[in-house]
Amino acid sequence: MMHDGKLHEKCGVFGVYFTDQKKDAVPLVYYGLFSLQHRGQESAGIAAIAGRSGEKPEGVIECRKGPGLVGEVFTSDVLSSLKGFAAIGHVRYSASHNTGIENVEPFVSHFKLGSIAVAHNGALTNADVVRELLEDAGVGFGSTSDSEVIINLIAKNYKKGLEKALTDTIKFIKGSYALVLLTGDALVGARDPNGIRPLCLGKLDNGWVLASESCAIDAVGGEFVRDIEPGEVVIIREDNVLSFTFSEKTRRAVCSFEYVYFARPDSVIDSIDVYGSRIRAGETLGKESGISADLVVGVPDSGVPAAIGYGRATGTPFGLGIVKSKYVGRTFIAPNQGMREKAVLVKLNIIEREVRGKRVVIIDDSIVRGTTSRRLVNILKAAGAREVHIRICSPPVRCPCYFGIDTPHRKDLISNANGGVDELCASLGADSLAFISIEGLLRSIDPNFSGLTGNGGFCLGCFSGEYPIPVAGEQL
Repeated sequence: MMHDGKLHEKCGVFGVYFTDQKKDAVPLVYYGLFSLQHRGQESAGIAAIAGRSGEKPEGVIECRKGPGLVGEVFTSDVLSSLKGFAAIGHVRYSASHNTGIENVEPFVSHFKLGSIAVAHNGALTNADVVRELLEDAGVGFGSTSDSEVIINLIAKNYKKGLEKALTDTIKFIKGSYALVLLTGDALVGARDPNGIRPLCLGKLDNGWVLASESCAIDAVGGEFVRDIEPGEVVIIREDNVLSFTFSEKTRRAVCSFEYVYFARPDSVIDSIDVYGSRIRAGETLGKESGISADLVVGVPDSGVPAAIGYGRATGTPFGLGIVKSKYVGRTFIAPNQGMREKAVLVKLNIIEREVRGKRVVIIDDSIVRGTTSRRLVNILKAAGAREVHIRICSPPVRCPCYFGIDTPHRKDLISNANGGVDELCASLGADSLAFISIEGLLRSIDPNFSGLTGNGGFCLGCFSGEYPIPVAGEQL
């Protein structure tokens, strides 16, 4: 579902646990999901567990969810109907194969030992195998979501106790995941052994919070404590936070696109400031492929910090030559290529007096299909730009992602459809085109990258085709 020619993160997760069971976690989860809305705009959901408040039976997990943005799903009436001292939430961007309403999260399972709810960000590479094994054992499924696979595995093993059920489940599944899990008395967070998808821990007055990004902890007035480590599980009960590692030490492989595009610039992921990494990416582009120009502009939103960095490195004046409509989300629907090209005009427009007669450098985070880049070149030149030069803050995207990003098949990635950078530049109509190098990207994310540590602890699969864990059946 590549509606706008960009890569899309599939989900964001959030959870709150209050030690005072008379407190209501739902409003904070609501605000937390608002701050993670950039990670998914197709559906939203919240599951909450009642405490000893007397309003509802203790230990009952209730869930409200539906298609749409957070503010559309959670009207005041819906919010007032859901209360609990602990709650988890989810925002979702669906991949093309699981767009149905039945896949909206969180998932809730009721069984004889209690109830659990799960919200998941990522993608399991062995989901089909695990699903088939569970179906052979008599487990039924109502969705095509990986999250239902996870919750059914946990439920199947729950008689062993929560810790053992979590350990057995997580050792069985493969791929990327940042999980938040709600039980009758606990909030749980877990991160895959490679740390591909982000998850962090925060502290509230009388409580704790788990979130995909630190900006969501800030949004609810919490204090960022630390990132959940790759392969770590945290179980929060009352005043106790239990932490354990469920796997042997593996190679850290955080998704590099979190820093390039997905994460909000005010987030910190694995101790790296996202905004700072984007500034450094622009500076690196300036050093690697600077060109004489009159103006540098960033494609909103993620390209703007990089444009500032490029301007600093090259001495090119920075300007706001491109304006983005704030009311058109990342998943603006354009069902065919012709409409995708016209849709760019709805999302992005040019300030003519800023670009007229100038040599303009535009900085963007990536080129996937080329739809946005081609149309931007056209409208910039129509607005009077004398030259248009494109600089990209990521290397060419040549390979599919299997770990929670909705990418086209390899044949639909424009960097594979042309003979090289010069041919791609010509197809876009630009005067020049350059991508950041892989080493430059790694140095922009982590200034301490030495070149002696492989990929520096980051997943580069969509650029290089080298994945941190084995994947089966590449999508050609």
